[in-house]
Amino acid sequence: MLLENKNAIVYGAGGGIGGGVARTFAREGARVFLVGRTREKLDAVAADITAAGGSAEAAVVDATDEQAVNEHIRDVVTRAGRLDISMNLISHGDTDAGGYVQGVPLTEIPAADFFRPITKGVLANYITAQAAARQMVHQGSGVILTLTNAGSTGGSPLMGSTGVVAAAIETFARYLASEVGQYGVRVLGLNIAAVPELFPQEIHTDVFEKDSGGLTREGIVAALAQMTMLRRVTTLAQVADVAAFLASDRAGGMTGTITNVTGGMVPD
Repeated sequence: MLLENKNAIVYGAGGGIGGGVARTFAREGARVFLVGRTREKLDAVAADITAAGGSAEAAVVDATDEQAVNEHIRDVVTRAGRLDISMNLISHGDTDAGGYVQGVPLTEIPAADFFRPITKGVLANYITAQAAARQMVHQGSGVILTLTNAGSTGGSPLMGSTGVVAAAIETFARYLASEVGQYGVRVLGLNIAAVPELFPQEIHTDVFEKDSGGLTREGIVAALAQMTMLRRVTTLAQVADVAAFLASDRAGGMTGTITNVTGGMVPD
């Protein structure tokens, strides 16, 4: 198993990607600490993991609350002995109900709506990565992971601030990697595009389908597949498997880089 005897915190573990990554980490042998804001969702993921023979504990923590994040990490280290992996997978709010800004021209998005995902995404990644880095530097090892989207490369219209927040997080990850690498800490990211399995939970499909010219869900998936070099969309399992590899000692020669898991939708 890739992550045997590793202790991992997954922020946003109640979401589609967070839950998928948490389950994969546990399958690969990690003791997983699930963090999010909705107890019911976290408990459901924890139940799946324990039913499959894995180890998972859930805690309701706001990733933008610096004190709460640091207290949680101290609690994890007190009980588990060390922190080996920290991965931030929280939603940035650019597709939240009432705050949907994708599909709207930049000339029409109010400043508050544009900056909301940037503030939330960068702040949450900074707080969780900083807290993890302090512990990992002290112990002399660890892996900090984040997840961004293909919009970070620019050039896609009607994406609101989605690409801006992704680019900011990726830049932060590279800077952090340059500072903590000497202490044995690696910082990495995954860059994804569309993962259709997550559409019902994390994309307002009515808006998405309207923007696509009235295509059905199946039509959208087929169109997305044709946009990739592999002519198929990336699956949640593939994203989670890459995350597990990057978190493992087998990727020990990698840091300060963002891994492209878009199926070639966005060349890198």
